[in-house]
Amino acid sequence: MLSIAEPEMRTASPDAADKWTTERVTRIHYWTPTLLSFRTTRYRAFRFTPGHYARLGLGPADDLVWRPYSLVSAHYDDYLEFVAVLVPGGAFSEQLAKLRVGDEIAVEKACFGFLTTAQLAPGRDLWMLASGTGLGPFISILRDPAQWEAFERLIVVHSVRHVTELTYRDEIAALSDEALFADARAKLSYIPVVTRDDGATELRDRLPRLLADGRLEKQAQIPINADYSRVMVCGNPEMARELRQLLATRGFATSRRGAAGQMAFEKYW
Repeated sequence: MLSIAEPEMRTASPDAADKWTTERVTRIHYWTPTLLSFRTTRYRAFRFTPGHYARLGLGPADDLVWRPYSLVSAHYDDYLEFVAVLVPGGAFSEQLAKLRVGDEIAVEKACFGFLTTAQLAPGRDLWMLASGTGLGPFISILRDPAQWEAFERLIVVHSVRHVTELTYRDEIAALSDEALFADARAKLSYIPVVTRDDGATELRDRLPRLLADGRLEKQAQIPINADYSRVMVCGNPEMARELRQLLATRGFATSRRGAAGQMAFEKYW
């Protein structure tokens, strides 16, 4: 599964080495046989904003396969963390499936993306709507103490097909009790949505439908209003398209040059 809709990228030029660093894998965790998160060492000068993505390279040094993945780790962590799905037949996935602790992985020095709170107008409530591995950038945002002071409510909604795919569920639930966030201004709400396992969660429908009929707001016990709500969406393109249309009818807009908006999107494949 790709974090961003980009074509496969390869590099065989030694001159490109100044654009990326070689890191080592320090931890691998399989949530399911095809869903994993992994950590790498971090180049001391590597910088990113929560919500950004980085390009990772795997394979022979003279024929690296590159893919973009959002950063899950906090901007202050001494490691980098990513979450990924193994795609059958995928050139990057084939390499990723063989990855072991201690193996090398290339990490491009530059970071990219517009799924950051800096892209939004100031607001009261921050909604983070994710499907699948689209949760990744929101974990990084939740690990940023600044967001807990910028908003009064942080609402994370994670939609998956099966309950085993609810990555970081325990970590999200425990965040409010961490010393770093215990006295913060914001209150955190976590709403898991499992669509194919009966009875796994209170909500089990697609996110656009849950928003359209009001069940999502009812579950969170707070309305979504363009005057004070800010919405970030990260997930499959169809979900993102439908949510964009629904939110637009409520007066939400994406940022334009010189005009900060109330919603931001990133598409995952």
